[in-house]
Amino acid sequence: MKNFFLEIFTWWSSQTLGTRIYTLLNGKLVGTDADGNKYYLNKKNGLNRWVIYNGQIDASKINADWHDWIHSRTNEIPKDEIKKKSWYKDHEMNNTGTENFYTPKNSASKKNNKSYESWSPESKQ
Repeated sequence: MKNFFLEIFTWWSSQTLGTRIYTLLNGKLVGTDADGNKYYLNKKNGLNRWVIYNGQIDASKINADWHDWIHSRTNEIPKDEIKKKSWYKDHEMNNTGTENFYTPKNSASKKNNKSYESWSPESKQ
């Protein structure tokens, strides 16, 4: 029931009700990626492409192969069975602004340990 109300009243948590209806009427599922995102093609004209994200909507969840397809750089639908090079890294979403943000090895810990005092207009010098 909660997901139903989220789908009707919010756009940031997953697909909206309008997107679900449009996808049911016009969409042809062409594939999914390792993260569970589903990619669709307009079955009437074959030109429009869209993605239904698995979970929160974040464009950085789309890996490079699907990014090329969704932006019409290629018409070839990515296949998971293609062997990747040993030096390829697995795709990760952008974690900026989350608790999993990137910090270099030699930096202070991710906790809010400040070695300085922030300026405030009330402080007297």
